[in-house]
Amino acid sequence: MDRLASMAAFVKTVEVGSFATAASALNMSPQMIAKHVTWLESRLGTRLLNRTTRRQSLTDIGKAYYDRCKLVLADADWADSLADEAKGAPRGRLRVNAPVSFGTHRLTPVIARYLRQYPTVEVDLVLSDRFVDLVEEEFEAVFRVGPLVDSSFIARELAPFRLVACASPDYLRERGVPAVPTDLETHECLVYASTSAPAVSEWRFVRGDENYQIDVKHRLRVNDAKALLVAALNGFGVAFIAEDLVGESLRSGRLVKVLPDYETPSRPIHLIYHPDRRQTPKLKSFISAVIGELGK
Repeated sequence: MDRLASMAAFVKTVEVGSFATAASALNMSPQMIAKHVTWLESRLGTRLLNRTTRRQSLTDIGKAYYDRCKLVLADADWADSLADEAKGAPRGRLRVNAPVSFGTHRLTPVIARYLRQYPTVEVDLVLSDRFVDLVEEEFEAVFRVGPLVDSSFIARELAPFRLVACASPDYLRERGVPAVPTDLETHECLVYASTSAPAVSEWRFVRGDENYQIDVKHRLRVNDAKALLVAALNGFGVAFIAEDLVGESLRSGRLVKVLPDYETPSRPIHLIYHPDRRQTPKLKSFISAVIGELGK
């Protein structure tokens, strides 16, 4: 049997948890997947998977072998990409992570246009506000909102992520329209709180030389920006939310910008990727497309 094909079958089985699911992903029969794994075990002289009628689990040697197989397969993909690079032909699967709001409203349209341009590329876009590990979770490109910490990764700055304060007309009729930022201290405010960071309850506003930092009071904290939008649309309070997310609601009048004479902060956005030798044509072309459309 082909050793790389057997390694690929083994890795996919570990990732998805069963021969049947791996077979579907690799367009093989479950029996062929089992043959590949059995052949590897026979060749190595040891069991890689503990198999029962209900589940499979890695042996200690299987875990180490799985980690090595992933590296070998990645190196093989990189070697294959050299020919594509010579021809300038991006192809293959690209694994990308981005925060939910940014990914939904700004990045997804860019990816759709990118995929139309490169029909031999596939993108796995994972939207999550969790701080992911680019290497451990095998992402080739990650988008980060907020200040960056020092790292060995390459970071390309994009157009910033701007926040706006807004509320529904019904809420403002009931509670009054804030005239200055400090008025927000008496309002019901809707606060974003990710699973990996404290709630963002300090809202900043700027007008001329005046800077305001308001520690807003809140009864509702949500770890999803779209849920904040729904709460604001239903008249529960003032939301401090991404301009991209609320643009349509502001244009339609379902939400009204609060304190329009004050500037609100923008948060930096960066595209992060590893500066290693596996910067394939698909990654290079993706970076170029993103910088071309979302660059600062």
